[in-house]
Amino acid sequence: MTAPTVAQRAHAVVVGSGIAGLTVALHAVEHGCRVTLVTKDVLEHANTRYAQGGIAGVMFDDDRTADHERDTLTAGAGLADPEAVRVLVEEGPARIRELIDLGVGFDRGADGDFVKGLEAAHSYPRILHAGGDATGTAIEKALVARLRASRVRVVEHAFLIDLVLTDGRVTGVDLLVEDEHRERVEADAIVLATGGAGELYAHSTNPAVATGDGIAAAIRAGAAVADLEFFQFHPTVLAVGDSFLVSEAVRGEGATLVDEHGRRFAFDAHPDGELAPRDVVSRAIAQQMEAQDGRPVFLDATVLRPTYDERRAFLARRFPTIDRAVRDRGLDWAAAPIPVTPAAHYLMGGVVTDLFGRTTLPGLYAVGEVARTGVHGANRLASNSLLEGAVFGARAGDVIASDAATGIWPATEGFAAPVARPAPATDAAAAAAFSRAALQELLWEDAGLVRDETGLGRAAGVLATWRAQPREPRTEHDFEDENLLLLAVRLVDAARERRESVGAHHRRDAGQSENAGRGIPSSTALRQEALAC
Repeated sequence: MTAPTVAQRAHAVVVGSGIAGLTVALHAVEHGCRVTLVTKDVLEHANTRYAQGGIAGVMFDDDRTADHERDTLTAGAGLADPEAVRVLVEEGPARIRELIDLGVGFDRGADGDFVKGLEAAHSYPRILHAGGDATGTAIEKALVARLRASRVRVVEHAFLIDLVLTDGRVTGVDLLVEDEHRERVEADAIVLATGGAGELYAHSTNPAVATGDGIAAAIRAGAAVADLEFFQFHPTVLAVGDSFLVSEAVRGEGATLVDEHGRRFAFDAHPDGELAPRDVVSRAIAQQMEAQDGRPVFLDATVLRPTYDERRAFLARRFPTIDRAVRDRGLDWAAAPIPVTPAAHYLMGGVVTDLFGRTTLPGLYAVGEVARTGVHGANRLASNSLLEGAVFGARAGDVIASDAATGIWPATEGFAAPVARPAPATDAAAAAAFSRAALQELLWEDAGLVRDETGLGRAAGVLATWRAQPREPRTEHDFEDENLLLLAVRLVDAARERRESVGAHHRRDAGQSENAGRGIPSSTALRQEALAC
């Protein structure tokens, strides 16, 4: 019998079951690693399944990787890492083809070719979607099906409490299983794929599981994190009922944003109007809402087809998930504009990694939204998130096997964390008692879409008061609260440290950063240039 290789003896624990975590697990097990995947809910419940718009990639002969690269750098407001962006756009098509091979049925037209979708800040309609607006669900189902047929061990309802360190190297995870008992799992490599932290805010497009658990655990273990001040707010979330995202693809099809008097206002902020970068459109909506005493603006899809029957059929066919959600709220968007408002959507920052997912701690990797690869800069380009999970998830899964073979478990270099300004003293009696809802409202008001030192300082004081209060977490919800509180402190510290406005970090009391990247031509101009080539 042939002796197992070093890679085959290596054990990797992947925490998280979205596109990034599932891709890591499948690639690592394909290389012969033993893989255990743990997830805090059921396997299928991850942020990936909520992704509507699609996945971006250069899949058409008349598109160019150079254009996708430029669009990504432009959206990143001058702070995206060019090398990371190059990896993303060059390796993206292969990862999309891998998803197709796994059974993801991206939508095709009558001619059999993929349907092209256009989204904000793209110079070319390179977005592939599945089931109209159910791309994330289609991808999640295909990856889960392949994972269940693999040798990967799956542990559901397992919450990450903390990372285990041995002589400066990450060697395992401490879990709370079924919200009842603790369990330690030792491994050669730990991969954080725990997603973002939308639960920091009162209004969010994220599922309730997005509580920043991986980033918080990494911080406590001493790993470097960066760019936590860059939290993207999606411009269009239904303003009726629970938060429900209305995909950017709706505006890509031609829907417009209007104020309560029916005037298109987005062009006041940017020459691309409704298809400007997300941070610009979100702030334009917030400004218009402020002028309307807080009342929402409207997304007008009645311009998409000339007659009501044609519009209704088109919307139901192209956006079936959104169409059901709209109608469930008693709205008919084929007949009249629907009210929308911005909401917290995506964290660009996170655990610092190299281009293979390695963090500053040996044995610890991070992929997907939990990671800060530098690919998004200060503002993520629409539909690059699923692509990032696939590209860097595959890279991490592949490199774990090679790192195991060397036995070195290298780490990447970190960044110097900003020195937090002292939090102003806060009268404990004046501060609301700590609760998740109170924290969410605090960040929404003082560290949300638009910020200033007054609000950030107030938030820092309240957070300091809350952190000083003794608490002993016992349940999963308790641990989530501690993670959110830790992330809130770090986010506010980072936002106070970055005094200029750039990308998704906008301060009303500061000037625009020289790196803001807004002098680059609009995507409309870039589309015209691309067509001329």
